[in-house]
Amino acid sequence: MDKLSTQKRVLIATLLSFLFFIAYDYFFIPKSMPIEQNRSVNVAQNSSNATPSSQSANVTANTDPSQNTKILAKIKGQNYEAQIDELGRISKFYLTEKKYETADGNKTELTGISPLPLEMRFSDAAINDQAFRVSYTADISELDASSGAKTINLTQNLDGLSVTKKITFYPDGRYEVEVNLSKNVEYFITPGFRPNISVDSYTIHGALLMHADDKLSILEDDDLDGTEKFSDITVAAASDRYYTALFYSFGKPLDVVMSTDAKKNAIIFVKQNGNFKTSGYIGPKDHKILSSMDPRLTDIIEYGWFTFIAKPMFAFLDFLHKYIGNWGWAIVVLTLVIRIILFPLTYKGMLSMNKLKELAPKVKEIQAKYKGDPQKLNTHMMELYKKNGANPMGGCLPILLQIPVFFAIYRVLLNAIELKGAPWILWIHDLSAMDPFFILPILMGATMFLQQRLTPTTFTDPMQEKIMKYLPLIFTFFFVTFPAGLTLYWFVNNVCSVIQQIFVNKLFEKHKKVEVKA
Repeated sequence: MDKLSTQKRVLIATLLSFLFFIAYDYFFIPKSMPIEQNRSVNVAQNSSNATPSSQSANVTANTDPSQNTKILAKIKGQNYEAQIDELGRISKFYLTEKKYETADGNKTELTGISPLPLEMRFSDAAINDQAFRVSYTADISELDASSGAKTINLTQNLDGLSVTKKITFYPDGRYEVEVNLSKNVEYFITPGFRPNISVDSYTIHGALLMHADDKLSILEDDDLDGTEKFSDITVAAASDRYYTALFYSFGKPLDVVMSTDAKKNAIIFVKQNGNFKTSGYIGPKDHKILSSMDPRLTDIIEYGWFTFIAKPMFAFLDFLHKYIGNWGWAIVVLTLVIRIILFPLTYKGMLSMNKLKELAPKVKEIQAKYKGDPQKLNTHMMELYKKNGANPMGGCLPILLQIPVFFAIYRVLLNAIELKGAPWILWIHDLSAMDPFFILPILMGATMFLQQRLTPTTFTDPMQEKIMKYLPLIFTFFFVTFPAGLTLYWFVNNVCSVIQQIFVNKLFEKHKKVEVKA
């Protein structure tokens, strides 16, 4: 097989990998789930099956949050509102900031699926049954923690056991909980079922645990059997794409046991015998908020395979935003910086493509001459490339090497809740949502088409040529529903490619004229 054919195949495979990546996300993975419908499914499953994994924790509790539990207290934070029910759980948690509103203008609710945050389940079945029948009492019914920390004390008196929860709420969604028992008994307490607002194929569905040595364990739903136990956990987070409910304790690691419901959804419980104290958080996975609590908490924002590239990329994007003041223009500048860094690589690739196009007629001659002798064909092809300083893989390697960068920026712009409600110019009022007038996707497709027209090609297979011809249209179709921030990145990237290709083409033509004169 000739080297040029290999080069073409690599290019086609690369482009098709992009298409598969985008098409799979578009067609097969729901971007969001109706929260009420999702609750009704999970509640029924969780109430009978989501029991902590322990030999002594044979608990079946009626933990359906849709039951008519009385609200003991209401909490108001800087950007949230919460409610505590008579079973001592955070039964409701709403984000009140406008940018977090749902498409229909309602407040985003981060709880409502069992188990609820701060729910306790006892290993002793008799105690546990009573715990879900006896109400707590509260020393206050309303807390305003919007400007400073406020504390509520809850008390539950069971037969032979008194339970108190001292919960301190902070303005940003952080809280501290201290559980005290009148005698030591084994129980399990949870940060709650993960918020289930935004769903996509590249968000971890399960639990993310940070160990005392700062290593991460990602426990995906389908891989759990509900018997996993860990004794060195500093952060136990249940998250969706944008939001999280977690416990963290860097001073004294947590004993975490995992449970699953009927659909293998991961549920986090912390095992304890006697008194217990930890910190928690419910809210958006916002770098600024998480970092203010503890910089290590930003590790729960997981970007998949290319996290090692994505993390510094977001850090730089955040740095740009601090000076520019607009996330859209920060994305533009980030794209330009990435293009400048990758310029030597893409420049060599473009030159290589020009050389290969120039040699195409001679390649066809060699192919026709040595059609029945593959060994001689490859030998003469390599001699031709060597003589003219051409690399048959030179046009593909830059593309292959840029794939991790593309995937990393894709995940950064897809996962960054900072883009939610962030405007750019005129018609773009939310960079995390699709362009309402499809202007950016159309411009992206147009610049991709222009780039394709300017890029030298050496395709001899009509099918390959047709695939290339329709790629701009296909990409435009997929990008119509993509976040405007991601489409903006791709558009600016295409504009840079067009400018660079024009420059390289002119340089190559100038070089050819000099050679002819010589």
